[in-house]
Amino acid sequence: MNSQKIFRFNTITEYHRAVGLPNPAHPLISVVHLDDIQQPISDIPFSLIYDFYSISLKKMQHARFKYGQQASDFDEGVLFFMSPGQLFGIDLPHNSEVKRPEGWMILIHPDFLWNTPLAKNIRQYEFFSYSVYEALYLSDKEEAMITAITRQIEQEYNANIDRFSQSVIIAQLELLLTYSERFYQRQFVTRKIASHELLTRLEDFLSAYFSSGALAQKGLPSVTLIAETLNISPGYLSSLLKSLTGQSTQQHLHNKLIELAKEKLSTTNLSISEIAYELGFEHLQSFSKLFKTKTNLSPMEFRQSFN
Repeated sequence: MNSQKIFRFNTITEYHRAVGLPNPAHPLISVVHLDDIQQPISDIPFSLIYDFYSISLKKMQHARFKYGQQASDFDEGVLFFMSPGQLFGIDLPHNSEVKRPEGWMILIHPDFLWNTPLAKNIRQYEFFSYSVYEALYLSDKEEAMITAITRQIEQEYNANIDRFSQSVIIAQLELLLTYSERFYQRQFVTRKIASHELLTRLEDFLSAYFSSGALAQKGLPSVTLIAETLNISPGYLSSLLKSLTGQSTQQHLHNKLIELAKEKLSTTNLSISEIAYELGFEHLQSFSKLFKTKTNLSPMEFRQSFN
């Protein structure tokens, strides 16, 4: 997918025109049925950037969807979410017959959310920052529920627009997002093997990082660095940890750091200042404050408890 063309769409109307659809009934929100698309954006591999939100249920045989460094086959329908400005690639093999895509997309311009609680709350749904590789795999029952809400949204904006229309659609969007969050939590549990493999790789990375002396030189690894090492997005890493451990990525890192501090305090003769430095703290006070927050003891009190 090197040197592929990138198409950017600032408005939903621009996207409609690019795929041969009539102008949307509402300029700021639209439900697009993929089998209604009249023309492909390109007949070669390409990437898309939307300046609006999209929620998509797509099925396209023989096509590979790519986000970042991860690619996935989408012969079966899955649900995935994109925020404005994200890059999304489609690779169409030359030697395979690509059938018409199935499914639907909800396109939501940020202006549609203006002056509603969802304008702010939509940022709490971390799956908008997941990659396509981390899409939501729906059961038949779940897919039917999500599709039913989508139909309600479409019917509402196609009806006579009145002062209640936006509120009704916003409520339906919030319901769809809430169900999606619930289904993601189910996915973390039901796909335990993949989830625990990621946790094992995370622990291996942290062990290697801590033992390499990188803490003193670079401090704690960033969430972005960890996610890149694991080939997942930072949002997905955070959601996975919250589901399996009840902790955010930062909390998980701090707890690992405190466990290492306890080991050094109880098994070495290093001074507390030396331990703080080895753990990447520039100031002893910062180390002491974090340690006491996590253990209810100062580093000195913890060390003395072993004497």
